[in-house]
Amino acid sequence: VIFSFHTSSTTTTTEPAAAMGAVHGVYLKYVGLSAISFAGYQMLVGNAGLLGSDSRILATSSSSVVGERGASSSIIPLLRFGAASILGYSTLLNGTIAVLFKMRRGMSLIGKDLKEGSIPWWSYALFFPFHLPTYGYTWVHTKYGKMKPLAPAPNMTSSDKNAAVSNKQPKIPVPVASEVQPGWWVGGCYAYKLNKQWAAVIDLTVEFPEGCIASTKRYLCLPTWDGVPCSPVQLEQAAQFCIEARENWKQLQQKGEVEGEPHILIHCAHGRGRSTTVACAALVKSGLYSNWEEALEVGIRPGRPVCKLNTMMRRNLTEWQSVYVEGKKGL
Repeated sequence: VIFSFHTSSTTTTTEPAAAMGAVHGVYLKYVGLSAISFAGYQMLVGNAGLLGSDSRILATSSSSVVGERGASSSIIPLLRFGAASILGYSTLLNGTIAVLFKMRRGMSLIGKDLKEGSIPWWSYALFFPFHLPTYGYTWVHTKYGKMKPLAPAPNMTSSDKNAAVSNKQPKIPVPVASEVQPGWWVGGCYAYKLNKQWAAVIDLTVEFPEGCIASTKRYLCLPTWDGVPCSPVQLEQAAQFCIEARENWKQLQQKGEVEGEPHILIHCAHGRGRSTTVACAALVKSGLYSNWEEALEVGIRPGRPVCKLNTMMRRNLTEWQSVYVEGKKGL
């Protein structure tokens, strides 16, 4: 199998250290999986290596005898060998993904189909040490994730806002997707559970198949590692795609093929970083906000408080705005 590698543009500007928390957390997830796998591998093989003559992995009990007891004793080393092989492979695979994450390359390694949003069977078979913990972590994160209550609405009176702030309300479950502005949704890979008809879906995951492919008029897949944002060029592509998708919906509406207002879904795995980055560009491109900072703080976070951007995301948005928004104003 031949794999192609995707690269994204980079810059060298610095951001506050606090903004690095999210990207470091994602990077450490891959590093942690690799470290845990290596620890398990070491417990099984000892210092002699997987095939060493003194290794515990292939050592059989000296008390083994011919017959049922001997057969049972010979199976145990084979099970240990299999487990150690899997843990060793997991160490290498997740360590490699951690390196690719830092390099912002290799998004096509998983083999996701950019037109259909599907992931081939061989990817699950070959990269199961990556897929299994990713699916498990995301399911738990989606089911049990909590966030602060939604911010007070802009049209609330001052007394109502003060009352809402003074009451310490418990955190609420994080929705699979949130309508941050009328017709604009930011969410995660479980957004298909909303069972909505979409004018367009932008899928930013490299690790999950698209669940809304049958319920959208248009689909754009820009796969990136968790925590790695789209490049400025991709941000412009996604923003233009949203504008064109809304126009396409209106044309279909005039023909009587669809009803209601267009709804755009922008999603990643959890609906926090990658999707928010693209949504900022799309909201600015649509004319709702003048810059990405305003789009984030005024247009997105009040409706989905868990949304946040790491340093790479902020840097790429700043570069996108400089080139495709402010740059075009001077033309």
